[in-house]
Amino acid sequence: MDASGKRYGSFSSMGFNPYFHSQDVIEKELKAHPSIANEAEGIRMVFFYGAGCSTEKLNEIIIQGLSRVFTNAKIHVDHDLVGAAYSTYEGNPAISCILGTGSNSCFFDGEKVSEEVPSLAYILGDESSGSYYGKILLKEYFYKKLPADIHQAFTQEFQLSKDELISRIYNQPNANVYLASFMKFIGKFSTHPHVQAWIRKGMTEFLDVHVQCYKNYKEVPTHFVGSVAFYFQDILKECCDKMNINMGRVIQKPIDGLVDYHLHFKLPELQRQ
Repeated sequence: MDASGKRYGSFSSMGFNPYFHSQDVIEKELKAHPSIANEAEGIRMVFFYGAGCSTEKLNEIIIQGLSRVFTNAKIHVDHDLVGAAYSTYEGNPAISCILGTGSNSCFFDGEKVSEEVPSLAYILGDESSGSYYGKILLKEYFYKKLPADIHQAFTQEFQLSKDELISRIYNQPNANVYLASFMKFIGKFSTHPHVQAWIRKGMTEFLDVHVQCYKNYKEVPTHFVGSVAFYFQDILKECCDKMNINMGRVIQKPIDGLVDYHLHFKLPELQRQ
């Protein structure tokens, strides 16, 4: 978007996480998009919000990778939780949650983003995330606990052996993303009582740990960002109502909300700096 308010086109790329992706990977991926290459020199400000962007050292990896592409831009990098808080902000204090590949929550009072409990990632935490449900699906498949129709459909679609699974989870990078990739299959059985029981259990766990931890959770809205929240929002609403949580906005992708936030709340402040 330029100073007159004109919006330019959008594009999608792989996600960048400083734990897994180097400056070289970021540069190579972005330069592979002609639309970026054609506009990069004219970009004056870049905002990046991502998983793993939790320390100055980690953020610097992203900053350096972006700087190689957007050579004339001032670059701001922050955690994906901050992005979730900004994208759902409506001008009043609220709890903002991520229910996507992973899961987490924060409280945003309009100035400061704060966490009450940490995310313990996909091995110990990430309740109600894509990776959480992917683990349940895979365990029940190999333990032969799935209903016959789901088991048969999984076998036909994936033909996955135990050895292949172990290798993919323990010997290759991005295991959390791999686990979450099974949400597309799970979504095919979204009305199945067995799957709905998984979703309900995971969401109850998430709300108990990551929302009810805030003392004022009954007094402020709780917003959600991510595909799991978006596609299963009926069950999410049911769980919120049962736990006296005021469910606010539910959005699949935060980008539109982030654009609006920076135009109306943050951008004028940054431009004065």
